[in-house]
Amino acid sequence: MKKMIVIFTSLLIIFTLASCGKNEEKPPLMEESIVLGSAAPHVQGKPEETESETEIRQWAESLNLKLDTEEILAGTENMQAEGNKINLSGIVPEELEYIPDEYKSPSKHPGTLEKLVYQTWESFSYEEQTQELTKEAWVYLPYGYSEYQKYNVFYLSHGGWSNEITIMGTDQNPRSFKYVLDHAIEDGKIQPLIIVLPTYNNTSSRDSGNYSLALQLTDQFHNELVNDLIPAVEGKYSTYAEDTTQEGLKAARDHRGFGGFSMGSVNTWCTFRYALDYFRYFMPMSGSYSINGEYMAELVKESGHSPDDFFIFAASGTDDFAYSAFKAQIMAMGSVSDSMFCFANNETDGNLSFLEREGYVHDKTACDEYTYNGLRFFWNAGNRGRYARLEWE
Repeated sequence: MKKMIVIFTSLLIIFTLASCGKNEEKPPLMEESIVLGSAAPHVQGKPEETESETEIRQWAESLNLKLDTEEILAGTENMQAEGNKINLSGIVPEELEYIPDEYKSPSKHPGTLEKLVYQTWESFSYEEQTQELTKEAWVYLPYGYSEYQKYNVFYLSHGGWSNEITIMGTDQNPRSFKYVLDHAIEDGKIQPLIIVLPTYNNTSSRDSGNYSLALQLTDQFHNELVNDLIPAVEGKYSTYAEDTTQEGLKAARDHRGFGGFSMGSVNTWCTFRYALDYFRYFMPMSGSYSINGEYMAELVKESGHSPDDFFIFAASGTDDFAYSAFKAQIMAMGSVSDSMFCFANNETDGNLSFLEREGYVHDKTACDEYTYNGLRFFWNAGNRGRYARLEWE
């Protein structure tokens, strides 16, 4: 009888994480060039089963899983708040890990890809809402997905000359990174999560191929993201959002992340600027926004947030044409006078990390590897202590 060990560390977080942000008016875009190429208490004895635990147990039984509640509770101790700071993620490694070759083929326990159709508005006239658009995003659900479990959600943006199927493909034609994710979750390297693959393309699937237009669209995408896409996703799937009101979505920000490579990285920085109320984790890769670190710090202050409210996992390659400008931005951010950004390999000690791969260029190999490593960090606090284990018969 074969068994597959799946490691969960976020099954039973028994405290509600509240947003610290304030929804303040954002300032007009400064004349900065966007450069792409240049706590739960410890309980003695066996605790009584909570409502959340009951739901998890029902889910486990429906999948013929063995469930050790005490071990799950032990695992959550690694995710408690240290003081007022929440620590849900793991330790950033000193070096990027290469993706194992066997991860590029189908796994025995694959997740699924589903198409999500939702309504939004034309990007440049969004506030007027005069031109309604029907758009699609693809959603990755981990193997064993169930409504009895709450999942963290990561929104993964494509780059230029791309669309919503570029990174992971479709249900009928999955791409290799989908297999990578399946294996990494199967092996416990990445915690089971939902990944949303949207597009910032507006009225044409070719919009992202126009560099100037793509810059404008990523600057506008937060409207659609916050008002239409996130409610569509988190109103359908089982996430930490109790409801899809603005207040409900903000309260679940600790369980939401955004990342992207190249122009997707620019989209990530725009999300950091405009939607920090809704996201805690960010993964920009090989695409810069501003090399003015003080300006980036000011954006955080204007959002009403503090250094404890986010973590940025950044990565690039030394032979990437975007490397110099991207690294310059990260270094400038880490050098700001008020310590808004602090380099660290964990959430306790800081909120900014940067990894680079010698010789890597601006391509799919780099994109996949950086994304794989970032997802191994986010919501992976179990790597700092005990794991809770579920076993498939």
